[in-house]
Amino acid sequence: MLIELENVEKRYQIGDVVVPALRGVSLSVDRGEYIAIMGSSGSGKSTLLHLIGCLDKPTSGRYRLAGRKIDGLSDDELSRVRNLMIGFVFQSFHLLPQLSVADNVEIPLLYRGVGHEERAGQIDVVLEQVGIAHRREHQSHELSGGEQQRVAIARALIGQPEIVLADEPTGNLDNKTGDGIMHLLQTLNRNGVTVIIVTHDVERARRAERILELSDGRWATGSAA
Repeated sequence: MLIELENVEKRYQIGDVVVPALRGVSLSVDRGEYIAIMGSSGSGKSTLLHLIGCLDKPTSGRYRLAGRKIDGLSDDELSRVRNLMIGFVFQSFHLLPQLSVADNVEIPLLYRGVGHEERAGQIDVVLEQVGIAHRREHQSHELSGGEQQRVAIARALIGQPEIVLADEPTGNLDNKTGDGIMHLLQTLNRNGVTVIIVTHDVERARRAERILELSDGRWATGSAA
């Protein structure tokens, strides 16, 4: 089992008010699965994705990743896990506009201390993989939305992660471009990458092997997590 969450809760303190975002969520994901998580705004989808991706810690409950206990790790340890195992794709791309495509993509390798020649080789491979090699030296503001999302996916893949987490990856794209991104994620999954997406789009969710729905921080009735 690659991902194991057991009775995970996440609560946020806002002034004197405690806001529950996740209420006892459990989830098991095998290596190589493709899962879509759906739910209305405020249902806890992004919170769950952030916990799976080690961007945040649960308030309570257990999380194991590849058999390793995650919920008790320090921030530095979580950062290392993220860098080695997980790639992120966000709706708003999160590219640095002052950097070229290649410079944006290589950022995870810089954190690993990978040498210049090895970085250059890996960048070439991953840009070819996502079909954006011809834009290698362009800055991100010179790219279309679909091209920027491909760069974001390339950055997610550069460290050869076991897991790709995508939060509304087609939300800012037109239908044709969004279909291309979804096809790319499917191709990655067929090549053995575990893919978990958050989406509001039923048709895009149907591309996944398993669809789960969150409602008010809990799995909706009928969601087999």
